[in-house]
Amino acid sequence: MNDFTDIQVSVENLVATVEIQRAPHNFFDLVLIQQLSKAFDILGHDSNCRAIVLASEGKSFCAGANFGSGQPDESGSSDFTEKGFQNTTGKLYTEAAKLFACRKPIVAAVHGAAIGGGFGLALVADFRVGSEQTRFSANFVKLGLHQGFGITHTLPRLVGTQNAHRLLLTGSRISGPAALELGLIDKLVSPENVRKEAASLAFEIAQNAPLAISSVRATMQADMERQVSEITKHELSEQQRLRGTQDAYEGIRAVAERRPGNFSGN
Repeated sequence: MNDFTDIQVSVENLVATVEIQRAPHNFFDLVLIQQLSKAFDILGHDSNCRAIVLASEGKSFCAGANFGSGQPDESGSSDFTEKGFQNTTGKLYTEAAKLFACRKPIVAAVHGAAIGGGFGLALVADFRVGSEQTRFSANFVKLGLHQGFGITHTLPRLVGTQNAHRLLLTGSRISGPAALELGLIDKLVSPENVRKEAASLAFEIAQNAPLAISSVRATMQADMERQVSEITKHELSEQQRLRGTQDAYEGIRAVAERRPGNFSGN
C-alpha cells in the first residue's frame, strides 16, 4: 500500500488515512487521481479498514488541477496548456468517477483551500471536517470554463440547487464558518485539530457493524459512480468547447496574474 509516489496510506484502529503528499498546494493530475482510485479500491476490500480519512500535507487541501508541465502557481492554471487539458481531462474524469465507487465511508480533513477540482475532490467524501482556515471555491467561471470533477451533480446534492447555483455562477470563495452554515462541512474545529476530529468521526463510524455500514452507505450513495461518470461526460464536453474561446485564455491569465478577468463573450 505504500508503493505510491504521491500518497501515503496507513491503517490503525480500523481507520485508514490516505494522505496526499504534494505540498504545499497538492495540485492533482491524472497520476494522483489514479493513485487515489487504486488506494480506495484496495481499502474497500480490506477487512481491517472500515472508514477512511482523506487528508493532505502542506498549506492547501487541494488547490486544483495541473494540466501543464508540473510547475503551476497557486491558481493551478498558469501552465494550463491546451495539450495537457485535451489529452488528460477525459482520462482523469474516468478515474475520478471511480473514487465514488469506494465501499468504505470517507471523511475529508479539509485543513486549507479546496479550489476548483480540489473542491470536487473534497466532495467525494461522505463528510468534511474544517476550520476557519478552510476555503472552498468552484472558480471555473473565473477561468472562463464550465465546472468539472462531477461538481454539477455532487454540490447541489449536498447544499441544494439554489446554493450550488450561486456558488457556481459567482465563483466566490467561502470560508469554513460559511461552509458549515451551508452544510459543506460537518464539523468546524480549530486548525490544529482538523485531522484529529476527522479521525475521530471515522473511528465513530468504524465501531459499528461493518456489513451494516456498507449496506447503509450503498443505499445512500445511490449509484453515485454511474451518475458522476455521466455528468462528467457533459462537463468535459462543455470544458472542451469553452477551452478554445478568447474568454478562457483571458480567464486563465487573469487568475494566474491575480486580477479580474476582462471578458468579451468571445
